[in-house]
Amino acid sequence: MSNPPLVPAPGRRSVLRGSLLASAAVAAPAAFATAPAFALSGRPSASWGVQVGDVTASSALVWVRSDRPARMTVETSATESFRRARTWHGPLVGAGTDFTGTTVLHGLPAGEQVHYRVTLADPHDPRRTGRPVYGTFRTAPAGRRDGVRFLWSGDIAGQGWGINPDIGGYRVYDEMRRLDPDFFLCSGDNIYADGVLEPSVTLPDGRIWRNITTPEKSKVAESLDEYRGNFRYNLLDDNLRAFNAQVPSLVQWDDHEVRNNWYPGQILDDVRYTEKNVDRLAARSMRAFREYFPVPTLRAAPDERRMHRVVRHGPLLDVFLLDMRSFRNANSPGRQPDDTTGILGAEQLGWLKRELSRSRAVWKVIAADMPLGLVVPDGATDFEAVAQGDPGAPLGRELQIAELLRHIKHRRITGTVWLTADVHYTSAQHYSPGLAAFKDFSPFWEFVSGPLAAGGFPANALDGTFGPERVFVRAPDRANVSPMESPQFFGEVDIDGGSGELTVRLRAQGGTVLFSKVLQPGRTGQ
Repeated sequence: MSNPPLVPAPGRRSVLRGSLLASAAVAAPAAFATAPAFALSGRPSASWGVQVGDVTASSALVWVRSDRPARMTVETSATESFRRARTWHGPLVGAGTDFTGTTVLHGLPAGEQVHYRVTLADPHDPRRTGRPVYGTFRTAPAGRRDGVRFLWSGDIAGQGWGINPDIGGYRVYDEMRRLDPDFFLCSGDNIYADGVLEPSVTLPDGRIWRNITTPEKSKVAESLDEYRGNFRYNLLDDNLRAFNAQVPSLVQWDDHEVRNNWYPGQILDDVRYTEKNVDRLAARSMRAFREYFPVPTLRAAPDERRMHRVVRHGPLLDVFLLDMRSFRNANSPGRQPDDTTGILGAEQLGWLKRELSRSRAVWKVIAADMPLGLVVPDGATDFEAVAQGDPGAPLGRELQIAELLRHIKHRRITGTVWLTADVHYTSAQHYSPGLAAFKDFSPFWEFVSGPLAAGGFPANALDGTFGPERVFVRAPDRANVSPMESPQFFGEVDIDGGSGELTVRLRAQGGTVLFSKVLQPGRTGQ
């Protein structure tokens, strides 16, 4: 099978030129430098670029960060000339949100390219404005004709591998940008708050890896400002800022946004931390996460914010973004015969079952921040994900997944596909009741891709409870292989508007398609 071209055929989407790329270059912080020190004279600057998140057929969230207090204004137009522009008055950004702000756009035309520019103004003198920063995105289609195409991956700046100027920084983001997807799904580990970056690392072959470093990356993150600095670090990369200006995102979080393998209620036994209560650390990280990504503030109960949500991308696709971190029980050997909390929590499981039942989309992508049948250990006896290595009947967290899979089968819910990252390699697993100890479910696929800018690791063992068969895997043969030694991985999903077929491609940095699978719509399992 021949590989599809890196750049899609013209006509699917207009590719950014001129003003957007010029603006990204002019407004960017100095490439491969420590965080810029802004002088507070002059006009506000949006030097960290722009982002758009949770795009639907009629709405989107636009993000920006200023270098000082400023009033955020967004203009949108159907053309790059910004004729007949519509103006959106955003918030006053200040120190309380680390000078970040998000503006909600609504009433947008479905299936159209939207050009936008963000301007920051002095709150005391609206005539004193900074240079606008430009971006674009495509709203979800109202019908099936145009299809949907998106990318997914995760795991950024982990295991000691940060922005390396010698290799051009996060070049994989430039490669993904040139594919011009409708959106990007980040499956978690957007930062490694527990990962210190050294200025240089000697590789096994004697080469030297160089990291751009900042004060916040010189220790594990504990304070709110240190978490903010971790999220800000990735925005020093030119490739990532240009990607953000062109490709909308759906963002999840996982463990490294806080600390490796954390769970609610955990008290740390780690000499690197003065704050031992992981719930306090998680609250600080969640605040910084919400400040640095265009994500909605959802409330499941009074004073309780939640990450899980469904984003509807036209009649072809609903994306169910899970939070497999905030509501889980403690990591353990996972052999308990009764487990109502599991990895999702009872409330989130109920929400997911209801929303899957209500969905009328052809395809229902379940965006999980952890894999299902891959055994992910936490120490010598405990387990971090769902599987715990016992191939028999469901136990521990597997009980909750069994309940979900049974619900999908008995409600005749079609078109479910699981996407994840986390394990730092790429693979495709097919789950079949004929191979499983638990058989009351319909067959389904799980696809894994990552990392984007982190260490690569060998493939995990499989747990036979739900009958996974590893159809494809590409992984290093040793732990923590640097991005200079092994390509980074991301996945592509392409849903055809005519046939409704869904094609998954597992890609390696450099343009190679490693594996491809076409799934047919309307089937309970395949």
